[in-house]
Amino acid sequence: MELRNLITFIHVAEFGSFTKAAEQLDYSQSTVSFQIKQLEDELGCLLFERINHTITLTERGHELVSYAHQVRALTDEFKESLEKEEELTGHIHIVTPDSVCEEMLYSHYIDFHNKFPSISIKFTTADTSVMFDMLDHNEADAIITLDSHNYRKDYIIAKEEPLSMHFVTNANSKFSGKDNLKITDIINEPFILTEYGQGYRRVFDKELAKKSLDITPVLEIGRTDIITSLLAKSNMISYLPDFVTKPLVESGELCYLDIIDMNIEIWKQLIYHKSKWISKSLRAFIEYIKTNNFSN
Repeated sequence: MELRNLITFIHVAEFGSFTKAAEQLDYSQSTVSFQIKQLEDELGCLLFERINHTITLTERGHELVSYAHQVRALTDEFKESLEKEEELTGHIHIVTPDSVCEEMLYSHYIDFHNKFPSISIKFTTADTSVMFDMLDHNEADAIITLDSHNYRKDYIIAKEEPLSMHFVTNANSKFSGKDNLKITDIINEPFILTEYGQGYRRVFDKELAKKSLDITPVLEIGRTDIITSLLAKSNMISYLPDFVTKPLVESGELCYLDIIDMNIEIWKQLIYHKSKWISKSLRAFIEYIKTNNFSN
């Protein structure tokens, strides 16, 4: 059985398309079709049902996906074990929300680079649903979410922790120092929030909806550094993770509001697909995150 045919099969199964698999592998579509036909002839079974322009895995095709991933993982692991380099090398792709990307670049990247100078990282930002879609299509090596607690049988949670969140505003705000505030006390104030439908903003909006409330922010933007900068210069309010706001709260520029009736549970999770082959470079990244402070 040709390993390259198995690799092609994995790509077709993940993308659900001969054309997309060909583009990813830099093959012609006819080459992909030929390799799948070779594999089907060798195994003596149909792996894909082809109806009009749609393809779906057959029952045997679904069975082969797991075996194919194992074969690829073992092959890659063997190749890696043959490498004589003492220094870890490789490229990894991590997908995070904007705020996590900023935090990791500012707080952790230089330290990680100093420890593993030959590992290159590509950071991409996306919302939670897109992150999981990228894991499913092997377009990301790992993701870090800021959302409600995610548990799905196809994924491995390498690290997780509940995230401390607060309503935050200028330290000179009229609400500063007041205890036992309710969400209705601030609901009509000008809000700056991260984009609608993304991560903790989505969870926040759902909690508001339970109370038959909503907020129309005066500004929506993914850049939490811009949000905190604007908060420090205005009377606006936001809802952000403490690791984003803590430095400005400690410096006296911002303050946390004591809102007693919004019980929102947000989790920070490092996740990868259970079928993902863990390269040495990816393992180094995961272990680095697991052994360092996950959120400042």
